[in-house]
Amino acid sequence: MEQYILAFITGLTTGGLSCLAVQGGLLASSLAHQIEKDLKPLVPAGKKGGKQVPGSHARSQAALPIALFLVAKLVMYTLLGALLGLLGSFLTFDPITRAILLIAIGIFMIGNALRMFNVHPIFRYFNIEPPQFITRFIRRTSKNSTDVAAPLFLGTLTVFIPCGVTQAMMATALGTGSPAAGALLMFAFTLGTSPVFFAVAYLTTRIGARLEKYFLRFVAVVLLLLGLFSVNSGLNLTGTGFSVDGLLSALAPPPPSSAPVSSDPVTSGGSSEGVILNVQDNGYAPRTLHVKAGQAFTLNLVTNETYSCARDFVIPKLNVYQLLPATGSVAVEIPAQTAGTTIPFTCSMGMYTGQIVVDE
Repeated sequence: MEQYILAFITGLTTGGLSCLAVQGGLLASSLAHQIEKDLKPLVPAGKKGGKQVPGSHARSQAALPIALFLVAKLVMYTLLGALLGLLGSFLTFDPITRAILLIAIGIFMIGNALRMFNVHPIFRYFNIEPPQFITRFIRRTSKNSTDVAAPLFLGTLTVFIPCGVTQAMMATALGTGSPAAGALLMFAFTLGTSPVFFAVAYLTTRIGARLEKYFLRFVAVVLLLLGLFSVNSGLNLTGTGFSVDGLLSALAPPPPSSAPVSSDPVTSGGSSEGVILNVQDNGYAPRTLHVKAGQAFTLNLVTNETYSCARDFVIPKLNVYQLLPATGSVAVEIPAQTAGTTIPFTCSMGMYTGQIVVDE
């Protein structure tokens, strides 16, 4: 029972904020869909035109898409926990697959924002609507249920982009070796993250009620920024250097590294120096490491009560993927590199980045 309580508390604190950072865009998309439906045009009988005004119960309906989004998220992660407990093997996406998902989701959010700005009719295809036959059926059963499909679908998508803290819980669910225990663990954790999601989203709509005519544009701007952030994170995960971080690193001269170094020999590939990289909640320190060309080396990843997605460490170019413990040290062997090579590293969500610079 203690581990389930701990999982809930973790979700309520660090997990909620970490997951909101990477999944908030999907929730914003769901919320924007509801807001657009609530801001219906008021047209006098027998006349054309009219201007957009808020629906009579626009803000009272704001809780519906948030709740549906969170219910879908809770169900999906509970099922995932059961699957992990059943399989007994760590189920995850490799960095490239995750990068593609992040980029695709970012493009969806950008397209949705441009649709809300009425940039071009083509962006109407970025709006998620249930098929007409489903809509007709729903309308016969509930007057508010036409808004069910989008938040449920977007909430389901969150299972494909888990934050670092969620992945740590997934690994724990794996270790239970029991479908029931794995499901209960993921249920407790995801339930813990829900209050943060709900509070932030609902308070946003409350603020928007004061500035009704500007709120839809505000949501569109937020979606656009989150979409660009998601695409940039995906590009970070590819290791191609085409992200904002990669371009800035290429333009600016790399700062000197302050990484502590030890002289422990490497058993294969000759002797080399061991380099320490501190993995913290707010990223990696130092962000730039310098190593010697032509020598393999050991990269020591050190955590100390670290719970952010920085724990999920990736070096895309070298196909290195390592889920780190909250506290401890993990050694990663890096093969010898040629002088002038720059090797970017990142967390699994592309949020925290750094680089290894190979010197002469």
